[in-house]
Amino acid sequence: MTKSLLTHFKALEDPRVIGLVTYPLPELLLGALVGVMCGAGDFEEIVLVCEEKIDFLRKFLPYANGIASPDTFQRVFDLLDAKVFSECFSSWIASLIGHVEGVVAIDGKTIRGALQPEGRALHVLSAYAHEAGLVLAQRVVDAKSNEIAAIPDLLEGLALSGAIVTIDAMGAQKEIAAAIVAKKADYVLALKGNQGNLHADVRLFFADPELAASCTSFETLDFGHGRIDERQCRVLADTGWLKERHPDWPELACVAAVTTRRTDKKSGQTSTETRFFISSLPGDAETMLKATQAHWSIENNLHWTLDVILGEDACQTRKSHAACNLATIRKMALSLCRKESSKLPIKRKIKKAALNTDFLNTLLR
Repeated sequence: MTKSLLTHFKALEDPRVIGLVTYPLPELLLGALVGVMCGAGDFEEIVLVCEEKIDFLRKFLPYANGIASPDTFQRVFDLLDAKVFSECFSSWIASLIGHVEGVVAIDGKTIRGALQPEGRALHVLSAYAHEAGLVLAQRVVDAKSNEIAAIPDLLEGLALSGAIVTIDAMGAQKEIAAAIVAKKADYVLALKGNQGNLHADVRLFFADPELAASCTSFETLDFGHGRIDERQCRVLADTGWLKERHPDWPELACVAAVTTRRTDKKSGQTSTETRFFISSLPGDAETMLKATQAHWSIENNLHWTLDVILGEDACQTRKSHAACNLATIRKMALSLCRKESSKLPIKRKIKKAALNTDFLNTLLR
């Protein structure tokens, strides 16, 4: 594991003065990773875990001067280049996952505890591989509104051939679609008011019963969490009329409408919502419905886990580079927990790692 870290993180330069370093960078990285894997939420708790696990840590690296203070962790992590750290993380993940298959969902998350001096919170954009359950890459953006500019940069470093990239309505941009197609991947992009005329044309098409009759459809019925979810996906593969009105969308192959009818079992109340999409995929309704459903795994399996299990929103580390680099460490810890083959929930794996060094060693390897 330490060899893997050194190999994939060798581009991460130690910003401190050579010869005056008491705590080597690999020891700080390993200590932070082990701390988070044992449930630590900030640098103070990371140090607490490392002090208790010092004999275990010394099986990997010398730790000749013991464990650094929380202030040292904070200072070094704030000096490390966050973008290079993220790129090293992506290189390491690529060595774990190999070829990416299935849906890659892209979405942003605000770390609410990481308030910057000007009052805004840190916003992190992530690419999440649904089938593997792993984050492929991340980028820090100034605000959610700046995700549009950051998405092409996020895509640039990823090998996505054959994958399906899903993005919410903010990512429905011709440049982003072109970047995905250039990666030999397909796109499924949600439509809302930000693509005014395009969204309106697609919505009006599906609202016309005669026109919508030419679509293929696929339906599912799910029971769980105290509700009944009925989903219908209608797909039109003949998009010539749409291309005439909205040219320059690369490889546009179909449009889709996904209608969800949700009934609360207890109250009996029902709500209905229809969402619209454009895609480079062939017009297969089942594939489209599965892709749009898989997109939500970035919210349910990543963002929820980071907040509820790893306490990301509660972390008060506010210096931007330190907060972003600690967010990368959390994703490393989550990736190792997901790669471990037992069927324990992530929360129990973290608890077990804190109590059992043999299991912690299994996670790291």
